[in-house]
Amino acid sequence: MSATSDEPVRVVVVDDQELFRQGLVMLLGHESGIEVIGEASDGDEGLELALGSAPDVVLLDVRMPRRGGLEACSAIKQSVPSAKILMLTVSDEEADLYEAVKSGASGYLLKDSSIDQVAQAIRVVADGQSLISPAMAIKLIDEFKELSRAGRSVSGLRLTDRELDVLRLVARGMNNREIAKELFISENTVKNHVRNILEKLQLHSRMEAVMYAVREKLLDLP
Repeated sequence: MSATSDEPVRVVVVDDQELFRQGLVMLLGHESGIEVIGEASDGDEGLELALGSAPDVVLLDVRMPRRGGLEACSAIKQSVPSAKILMLTVSDEEADLYEAVKSGASGYLLKDSSIDQVAQAIRVVADGQSLISPAMAIKLIDEFKELSRAGRSVSGLRLTDRELDVLRLVARGMNNREIAKELFISENTVKNHVRNILEKLQLHSRMEAVMYAVREKLLDLP
């Protein structure tokens, strides 16, 4: 269960680079509304820690020994479905980003992100939203468009015009508040639309919905 407004977001940090990990833990310790409840140096330790502590958010590096971040992401989502996964890595490879989304990650940030950006990303994914850096968003959409070239149209799937509007804005990397402002509707209405989209597509995250929509040519992307 995600942390409520009066409870801190409980975070686990998993990264094999000790100095980076310890520095991140220290800096996050000064952020209001965030509590680091544990740290691990590889995917196996991260999975064990997540199983024992049921965190709200797990920060995962992609490249780690024993069990890498992508494999650990899948394992944690299967074992602790309520945990949101935020990938934090030096890698900007499109394949890594695509695999992270497929593995159930809710966010993907590069390690050169500021601590303010990391903290905000933690709060966003804990609230059930998806977040990736603007640079990575461009790469992800490019990957989706490559997939869409081999995609096929789907018959019988019916999203409303408003749901398609919301999905297009999600694909542009907007969060619920930004979408609400753009469409002149409330944040709760946006959340309801996103929930309906996921139910209709039988998917689990906003980013999966965008992947599906682009592949099946439901969105008009250049």
